[in-house]
Order: sequence, then structure tokens, then C-alpha cells
Amino acid sequence: MRPIAHSTRLLTAGAVAATLFLAGTNAAAAPSPVAPVAGANRSGYDRLHLLVDLSAQRLATADLVAAAKWGTGSPVDDPARERQVLDAVARQAREAGGEPGETVRIFHEQIEANKRVQRAMHSRWDADPSEVPAIRPDLTEVREDINRINCELVRAIADSVSVRTAASCDALWQLPR
Repeated sequence: MRPIAHSTRLLTAGAVAATLFLAGTNAAAAPSPVAPVAGANRSGYDRLHLLVDLSAQRLATADLVAAAKWGTGSPVDDPARERQVLDAVARQAREAGGEPGETVRIFHEQIEANKRVQRAMHSRWDADPSEVPAIRPDLTEVREDINRINCELVRAIADSVSVRTAASCDALWQLPR
């Protein structure tokens, strides 16, 4: 499998992350409890940067999930797994002092973006079998990594509420011209 270009991945992840946070952000998944993020004295920029970075890391797992499912008959859509993840992140958000509804909304968008990437990879491999990954990752191991990122992302969401809902947040998202 030829890896997706690093810049393409970053742009895609950045676009998804920006969409998540600019679209009205307001105030078995990993079973471990989520503690509030230490370092609440981080700058607003640092909190948003961590949030975007973790969102990008989570989206970057999509090609591994696609490869793990390829040729196995496992569908891209897995409502039982999605419900498990969303229930877990809602619980973890409460434990971290975050807002469960907002956290679930963000993770729902993450899951949808991940599925779009998986479908695109499967279409690519259908069209050009020479692009099919030579090695299929173990889905259980990939999900363990996703669960770790999920825990960190839940904490980052909880830690960034005041920054994401601040009037000055829009200024942080403007790119230099």
C-alpha cells in the first residue's frame, strides 16, 4: 500500500478538525476512567493545538482500519462498535468534567470522517488491486490505539471548552495571509 501523502493527511485532518470546532462548538471503547487533563494553565492556543493534533491522530487510523477490514467481509459501518465508543466517551466526558453531549457530537463526526476515509480506500483498492496493502493490520490492535487516542481526545475536549466557546476563538482559526 502506498501511504497517503503526509500533507494530504494533515490537510484532511485539519479540515475535519476545523469543521468540528467551527460548526457551533459549545459548552468496546477504552474502559479506563478518564481523569481531568492536568495543566489547565495551558494557553488557549496550546489547548486547541492539542485538540486538533489528537483529532488528526484519530483520523489517521482510518487507513489502518480500512486495511484491517479489507477482504474480511467486515463492513465499514459497525453500529454496535460506534454505539460502544459513543457511550464510552460520554461516560468519560462526565468523569473528566466535560460535556457529554458535545463530546459525543465531536466523536460522531470523527467516526463519520473515519468511515469516509475507509470507503475511499476500499474504492481505491477495488479500482486498482495493486494498491491493496500487502499486510493486513490486526483490527484489535488498531482499536487499542484508537481507544488510547479517544481517552486523550476526551480529556482535550473537556480541557478546551472555555477556549472553544470564547469569542476570541475565531481569531485563533484565521490563517495568516
